Amino acid sequence: MLKILKYSFYDLMRSRWSYVYFLFYLALGFVLLFLNNDVSKAVITLMNIIIVLVPLIGTIFGVMYYYDSKEFTELLLAQPIKRSSIFLGQYLGVACSLTLSLVLGLGIPFLLYGLFKSNVIFDFSLLLVTGAFLTLIFTAIAFNIALSNENKIKGFGYAVLAWLFLAVVYDGLFLMSLIVFEEYPLDSFSLAATMFNPIDLSRTLILLKLDISALLGYTGAVFKEFFGTNTGLIISILMLLLWTVLPIGRLAYKAKRKDF
Repeated sequence: MLKILKYSFYDLMRSRWSYVYFLFYLALGFVLLFLNNDVSKAVITLMNIIIVLVPLIGTIFGVMYYYDSKEFTELLLAQPIKRSSIFLGQYLGVACSLTLSLVLGLGIPFLLYGLFKSNVIFDFSLLLVTGAFLTLIFTAIAFNIALSNENKIKGFGYAVLAWLFLAVVYDGLFLMSLIVFEEYPLDSFSLAATMFNPIDLSRTLILLKLDISALLGYTGAVFKEFFGTNTGLIISILMLLLWTVLPIGRLAYKAKRKDF
């Protein structure tokens, strides 16, 4: 698996799109951090971009890489190599290259900015952590969708729909539920609904880290009471880990039983 991971990683790192992805975040980080007087606004802008763009890039790259390397994968399947090792190696290669581009692209501006204001750099570390988690999660979801659909067009369509549902539609359904059932106690429901969407969970953690929970609406106090504690933070990180592990586990399970 390590050899396949290394090959996939270097293959993507040679791609110009990896450098475009890295340079985009590098430029964005420098512009927002050094040309903005209000650091909180800069980080909120970065958060809004990361929350939407990182899952989309992870989804598209995951699906594209699976279909583009299909012939090479079939060649590997003819060798005495475990199926799970092949697909997990490819997945980790894609996810690690995207995560490295993101972390370095935003980490370098954060590091340089922290040299001047060391009390700020650590407050926004969760931004990079959640971005890395979202990359791992949506790349795994993309591989699962591609592995379940031989038709390339269907695979792309389902992958984009999955991203669209979690990034846009889910929030609309959540808000409609809060409005329709506003007469009932919705504290537990709000917390559970946030946990079941990695994008919403990441957004909530970042906003609370910046201590601007008022932006979360009338449920902000509930989120602050739960996610603002150490226990809430640990549970949230565990939920992101679960969101990462479950698609990876299904990927290995599906790879072993698929008839190629």
